Amino acid sequence: MTFVPMSQEIGMPPINSTRVASTAAGRSTPWKLGDIIKAVDPVYGVGEFIYLLGVASTVIGSVVTWGGNASGVPSFQTALAPATANLNQPLAVAMAANVGSQYGWYQISGHAVAATNGTLTADAPVYLAGSGQLSTSSVAGKQVEDARSITATGTPAAGLAVIEINRPSAQGAIT
Repeated sequence: MTFVPMSQEIGMPPINSTRVASTAAGRSTPWKLGDIIKAVDPVYGVGEFIYLLGVASTVIGSVVTWGGNASGVPSFQTALAPATANLNQPLAVAMAANVGSQYGWYQISGHAVAATNGTLTADAPVYLAGSGQLSTSSVAGKQVEDARSITATGTPAAGLAVIEINRPSAQGAIT
């Protein structure tokens, strides 16, 4: 994937890069946390991306939750999406191996390449499978809202599949 931002700003990191924190020029992050941009890829089309703080064990395609706060201030912290029912949190897909203390872009809309647990089929709803992976095995309370599989596991590569997302979130409480 070679997503290229549709409008560049000076200092904007590439979509598939990871950056460490810096105190240069009084900045604690290498870019603006929570920034949302559009980018285009010749194969996958246009997508939206958000700049977030990574977490240990993140790989390209990891599905993460994001948000949180520190003393009432947004932290933009990610966590590998668990297989927890009724999680009710926003989700995104890692574009690089943004591990702890590193920052990078996460896809929140468009055609994304996401990690699977090996049981994802094409053209179906997707569900949380734990450790930042997805499945199409139906489990009550674990559906990823505003997401659908496009390909089965193995396309475009082993352990990955293409999903279509539109600012996805983990399912909230079942009523």
